[in-house]
Amino acid sequence: MSHNSFGHLFRFTTFGESHGPAIGCVVDGTPPGIPLTEADIQIDLNKRRPGQSKYTTQRQEPDTVKILSGVFEGVTTGTPIGLMIENVDQRSKDYSDIKDKYRPGHADYTYTSKYGLRDYKGGGRSSARETAMRVAAGAIARKILGPDIHVRGALVQMGERHINRDNWEWSQVKKNPFFSPDAESVSEFEGYLDGLRKSGSSIGAVIEVVASGVPVGWGAPIYGKLDQDLASAMMSINAVKGVEIGAGFGAAALTGEQNADEMRSGPNGPEFLANNAGGILGGISTGQDVVCRFAVKPTSSILAPRKTIDKVGIETDIITKGRHDPCVGIRAVPIGEAMMACILADHMMRHRAQCG
Repeated sequence: MSHNSFGHLFRFTTFGESHGPAIGCVVDGTPPGIPLTEADIQIDLNKRRPGQSKYTTQRQEPDTVKILSGVFEGVTTGTPIGLMIENVDQRSKDYSDIKDKYRPGHADYTYTSKYGLRDYKGGGRSSARETAMRVAAGAIARKILGPDIHVRGALVQMGERHINRDNWEWSQVKKNPFFSPDAESVSEFEGYLDGLRKSGSSIGAVIEVVASGVPVGWGAPIYGKLDQDLASAMMSINAVKGVEIGAGFGAAALTGEQNADEMRSGPNGPEFLANNAGGILGGISTGQDVVCRFAVKPTSSILAPRKTIDKVGIETDIITKGRHDPCVGIRAVPIGEAMMACILADHMMRHRAQCG
């Protein structure tokens, strides 16, 4: 299986399976001399860690990261940084009943068709367990970006329930299990997801990631667009089915007058009167907030019987047991942040390489 690496000058390669002994990654391209400890990475991993509330999978993984290489006396050396997280709470027996059946909405059928076999225990490589290493790589990317660039994510929609953007406060994101910036939405999300969780069903979500402090000039026209790479990064996250930048699909309903981000002169250079472009014009950052949203489909592992076939084509029904997220979009928030940070770190280094 190829295509396990992501990025250009800042690049990471992940390895491992959901029910294997460990998962890990190698992060390449990190400049030397950057202070880095396991605790720096653990902060972000703890945001994604499972089992922290009844609204996520109850798999109990501490996600304790180990730095294996690339750091000496607390600073990066410029060599590849090896990271590893041990898997400690696998329950492979939960999957024995479905090892010969294809789960609707999962990658079981396509994996088997492509490779001739599949790891049925937790989905193997297709499991969102892999995303823990993306978050670890993203923590390193944040260190490269420095303290002046802030990458923050929030859940803005669950099913048909939206937050009230007039109530948006970033400080609220850390205060509830949904990463919601709207305090008033929390009780509604709780009641809604409780019902779905108890019935064994699931629901999708929309996540918004915002990067503030990104300077003008990152990205390149045509094949190195910043928004192009952001879309690719977010689409690579498990269960993501749609990505938009700035006004996104909403721009299709705007007139040219409404969509244009008008400009005026300010004391520190141009000032934009709107940000429908999501901080990117012609593939290059404008200096405004970079805004990206992505849609996460409902978790495919549900208790309701679904029609399927087995590996020899016999029609049957399937019920997926085990421990699963009723809304996988919740834990996608720190993953989206990590992928945004990785893209920005890569583009920062590319910009410096070309323009100094």
